[in-house]
Amino acid sequence: MFSLADMTLVMLFVACCAWLWRGHGIRERALRLARQHCAKLDIELLDENVALRGLRLQRDGRGHLRLARLYDFEFTVTGDQRLRGNLSMFGQQLGHIELDAHPHQTTAQDSANVVHIAEWKRSHPSLPPRRDGSDG
Repeated sequence: MFSLADMTLVMLFVACCAWLWRGHGIRERALRLARQHCAKLDIELLDENVALRGLRLQRDGRGHLRLARLYDFEFTVTGDQRLRGNLSMFGQQLGHIELDAHPHQTTAQDSANVVHIAEWKRSHPSLPPRRDGSDG
């Protein structure tokens, strides 16, 4: 027969297995979110992988302290260098994603939205000068 200590150990083992199984599902969701974020920014997620860095108490969007799983991943913009990104997950919910500073690739649409100040001033000559004596 099982003693109370044996039952406690079995229950502890089952709880640990369930926690690890759930963690695997959260890791898969973190990978999907990293892929989506990289695709949105038109950068490449390297190795198609996120790695669990650890667990930490962090504040969520509402300011509550919660247990967060922290994941690291690598990405590239130009293909020449590997840059690092990280994300935090509160259960199945995304906490935040941070990327290392990287060069931004401009597209034709981005350059169409750029306004050069000298051209703007030429096209708007009727604006009165500023009161502080500066002309811009």
